[in-house]
Amino acid sequence: MDKKIMYDFIAHKTGDCRLLVVGDVMLDKYYYGEVTRISPEAPVPVTHVTGQKETLGGAANVAHNLVRLECQIGIAGFVGDDYHCQSLTDKFTARGIDYKGLITTDRPTTTKLRVIGGHQQMLRLDFEEAEDVTGAFADRLHNFVTARLGEGVDAIIISDYGKGACTAETCQMIIQAANAQGVPVLVDPKGTDWEKYRGADYITPNFKELNAVLPKKIKNQDEAIEDAARFVMDKFGIKQVLATRSEFGMSLIMKDSAQHIPTKAQEVFDVSGAGDTVIGVFALGLAGGLEPEVSACMANLAASVVVAKLGTYAVSKEELLDVLK
Repeated sequence: MDKKIMYDFIAHKTGDCRLLVVGDVMLDKYYYGEVTRISPEAPVPVTHVTGQKETLGGAANVAHNLVRLECQIGIAGFVGDDYHCQSLTDKFTARGIDYKGLITTDRPTTTKLRVIGGHQQMLRLDFEEAEDVTGAFADRLHNFVTARLGEGVDAIIISDYGKGACTAETCQMIIQAANAQGVPVLVDPKGTDWEKYRGADYITPNFKELNAVLPKKIKNQDEAIEDAARFVMDKFGIKQVLATRSEFGMSLIMKDSAQHIPTKAQEVFDVSGAGDTVIGVFALGLAGGLEPEVSACMANLAASVVVAKLGTYAVSKEELLDVLK
């Protein structure tokens, strides 16, 4: 029955859902090539570049996952006045993602450039300033989120990658404003300062992130995950936890219940970007009025598609419908 509900929702109802992603917007760049010799200038491999690509990363990848499921999606965060920002906005335009919430700052657009030789990552270059964004730039973001809530939003995702957008002040502003209007807030956390997420409806840590905030390390087992989630709920005032557990699936812990959802066996298991897919699809289900348990199962199925691909990948509506068949 749940699969029928999910299939009908994905096939016919996602277009009515309005979501806003707020967080650390990034551009991912890749240079692919072949390594056949060592440089005579220094003991480093010489890579003959044979291809390149640019993709949406961080909070932008969450938005990408959602737009591929054909919902109404907006994104808010900080960028610089540079080529990387132009590349991002071109991609948002091409995909139909509303980027009116992007605030141009005096810092560079966060960009990760990776050099891949064969199938091995050889080098990563980071273009970023990861200090907290405060002052006038933060105020502009706050004003945008408040205005968007007034226009009507069905769910808000806070996508924290630790690059300065998701300060305690910004997170609390979003959570309190959304709570006042009955709009659910879902958080993909970073670091151990989860106090800034207090009042959020859901937090979606992976196993490593969950372990990092516990007083004592746990094993990736159902009962331990449930106890850890309830510790987080009590300590940080978070209402529910959806913990992703890699090859062990995920666990949805709510006030009076717990559901442990196994993953599908895959020949390839690459979790790159899977957390973005999970929070996006889970939020989409909640925005469309699905029960949390059904939304979590739908997110788990979407993640099963993503982990079967190499590298960051956004699942399409057609792929998710095929899984549900």
